[in-house]
Amino acid sequence: MKTTIHLDKSVNQKIVFDGYEVELFLKREDQIHPHISGNKYRKLKYNLIEAKRLGLKTLLSFGGAFSNHIAAVASVGKELGFDTIGVIRGEELISKVDKNSTLKFARDSGMHLHFISREDYKKKSSSTFLSLLKEDFGDFYMIPEGGTNELAVEGCKEILNETDNKFDYICCSVGTGGTISGLINSSSLNQKILGFPALKGEFLGDEIRKFAKQPNWELIVDYHFGGYAKINKDLVTFINQFKAVHGIQLDPIYTGKMMFGIMSLIGQDYFPKGSKILTIHTGGLQGILGMNSLLKKKQLPLIK
Repeated sequence: MKTTIHLDKSVNQKIVFDGYEVELFLKREDQIHPHISGNKYRKLKYNLIEAKRLGLKTLLSFGGAFSNHIAAVASVGKELGFDTIGVIRGEELISKVDKNSTLKFARDSGMHLHFISREDYKKKSSSTFLSLLKEDFGDFYMIPEGGTNELAVEGCKEILNETDNKFDYICCSVGTGGTISGLINSSSLNQKILGFPALKGEFLGDEIRKFAKQPNWELIVDYHFGGYAKINKDLVTFINQFKAVHGIQLDPIYTGKMMFGIMSLIGQDYFPKGSKILTIHTGGLQGILGMNSLLKKKQLPLIK
């Protein structure tokens, strides 16, 4: 059983715009693999190696209806020969798989989808709940929701390379805190790591402090657009304009919000003149189809 996947090397693409004396680059982690892109394989890499070391052939993880993580786990299982189980939040989704692009992709990639109630989902980390899952499915290697654990942080350290030392600021979106923790741990102390949470709430700082080994970071909490998976016309317009101008597709949950925030901060002269800024495209583009379905129901513009 393999534990590695061929990845294309990500490149730092310059974002050209006029009127501001800063340099902005986007690390194209979204291009390293068609389905396991961005931070997803970075988080999974050392977990897969550990699963193989333990002799476990089944991966089990958790997620919601449009989870990038669930799609990535399903895809990596298909490519590397692991059986995969996705514990999915919401029993009402059982009859909607064929209409849900993410869940359909996961199922078609060979993942067994196990739907549970939202109340049971809150217990997913308890030993009792995990014991019940083992009774149902046998031994498995568990990966947390969103993929963040110590091994995931080790993988995310590899996003940066030696040539990135020239940047003054490194920016990324924040979901569960694993990606930013890896960036913090592989950065130089003279670099500032800025995280843009996609979720509403102050708890993320505590999660990051569990893994981060340096103090050179800060969360910018003003660009979550109301919380996880929340979006409005302004964000859709920005994502579409960014693609039209720069030729880069942004996802609406993570990277789109981060880039909206960065461009807003540049306009406010947040960054000193001459700053070199590197932003991380963490992928997640598979979720656009699902988001467009929701936008259509709300009679809002679609992501192009």
